[in-house]
Amino acid sequence: MGYAVQWVRSFLFMLQMYFMMAFLAIFFTPWAIFDRQGAYSGVRTYCRWVRWTASWMVGLKTEVRGEVPSGEVLIASKHQSFLDIIMIVSVVKQPKFIMKASLKWAPILGWYGMRIGCVPVNRGKRSEAIRKMVADVKAGDAPAGQLIIYPQGTRVAPGAQVPYKVGSAVLYAETGQTCVPAATNVGVFWPRIGIYRKPGLAVVEFLDPVTPGLDKDTFLETLESVVEARSNELMAEAGFDAKG
Repeated sequence: MGYAVQWVRSFLFMLQMYFMMAFLAIFFTPWAIFDRQGAYSGVRTYCRWVRWTASWMVGLKTEVRGEVPSGEVLIASKHQSFLDIIMIVSVVKQPKFIMKASLKWAPILGWYGMRIGCVPVNRGKRSEAIRKMVADVKAGDAPAGQLIIYPQGTRVAPGAQVPYKVGSAVLYAETGQTCVPAATNVGVFWPRIGIYRKPGLAVVEFLDPVTPGLDKDTFLETLESVVEARSNELMAEAGFDAKG
């Protein structure tokens, strides 16, 4: 009975979440068309709404730990589900993502993503994708802000092993920016796919910055080491054995 009740609560939460996405998109679009700040305000309002409703509709509390990055930095984050995106965008002032090119055509998400400066990347050919990614990021008309990249390139379920891709190291080297790693345990509660949302405390934690100057291999090894170790600790804190 407990599972069934939680499933129904999760379903209702999902319904209102997507309804509110459409409502806020309509509300903020006139401002967002003329001023990029309107787009930032729209996506941030939506993400905070989702965090708030998750806390009382399905019992899923959320907490962002560490110093929230500001200025021109890279954020290299563990990616487990839509929730880690929501949590990062809810606190970062000017977020922009490296995103799949296909998302440009997604209703609402695509237009708002492009409006806040997200960089679409076609994953078909890796070398071409990396060159385009670097060129787009360094383009003079790209808005300032915090560039968020998922170094594993996709959502990764808790306990799964997926190698870190070279793209984050290339961006780190080419931009010369400080990189802020981020760990998470959100996949324990909010899966990659499916409706059921588990109650508990989901955490995204910003870790110590990695300053410019490391070679690509050293950077990638450092990034993977700190993000995976801390994510495993956060998942263990949530009752999940990442090594089991």
